[in-house]
Amino acid sequence: MKEDVLLSTDFTDLKLYKRGKVRDVYELGDKLLIISSDRISCFDVVLGCGIPYKGKILTKISCFWFDFIKDIIPNHFITNELDGYPEELQKYKAQLLDRSMLVKKTQALPVECVVRGYLSGSGWKEYQKKHSICGINLPAGLRQSDKLPQVLFTPATKEDTGHDINVDQAYIEKEIGKDITQELKRISTEIYQKASKYALAKGIIIADTKFEFGMYNNKIMLIDEVLTPDSSRFWPLDQYTPGSPQPSFDKQFVRDYLETLDWDKTPPAPPLPLEIIQKTSEKYLEVYQRLVNK
Repeated sequence: MKEDVLLSTDFTDLKLYKRGKVRDVYELGDKLLIISSDRISCFDVVLGCGIPYKGKILTKISCFWFDFIKDIIPNHFITNELDGYPEELQKYKAQLLDRSMLVKKTQALPVECVVRGYLSGSGWKEYQKKHSICGINLPAGLRQSDKLPQVLFTPATKEDTGHDINVDQAYIEKEIGKDITQELKRISTEIYQKASKYALAKGIIIADTKFEFGMYNNKIMLIDEVLTPDSSRFWPLDQYTPGSPQPSFDKQFVRDYLETLDWDKTPPAPPLPLEIIQKTSEKYLEVYQRLVNK
């Protein structure tokens, strides 16, 4: 695999707005430059290695979905064409190519808008204890990975460090208001339903996903990444067998490997074998080929 891995950027003449687990974000007046690195995090720990192609795939998939769902909700995407970037960015072309977006700067809303179509992850854990997810009661007898009786909006808090915390809709209504919460629920569910129908036709189940929104000129706008393997649970339709965990097109491959080690899930993370890095890269490439590459 010849692809160079980008772990971080250091554009000292630009104002660093935020460095997340995967993305470096720079502020350009009323715009932001979002760069998807090849960093990978598991259990809230950023690993020392990178995954070839990962950042470029996350960017290209987000750009595809932003265009696909623009009839539902405006989004912050301006361009990912380098020729449309400000002059001061042109010297960084090599690092920005295919892995960056110029976007509108919004006032981010403090909520992760999680939508679930299938019973998995933290939803499955909660269901086993309470027969509910985020205060929504569900029928008894559901199995892990079952399709849910209806699409669920199960919000979470946005935490700067550690895990986001699942909460009920009433909690979010108190934080940002009932009307905005109801609108976020409607928009999130509509995006999920349209994207899920498309993905199924491409042989991919979107089990769940999360969206982020901001306010721009007093209107709700979709921001951050959208429907990527890092923000969603993608399963191959032809291997779907409810009643157990499903194979997925994301970093689950890395998580599964790390679970076999004697590691307490605190930094520093152990190094990944080349085989695990390569197979994870192939998973990201495959989901991109299925969803986006015509």
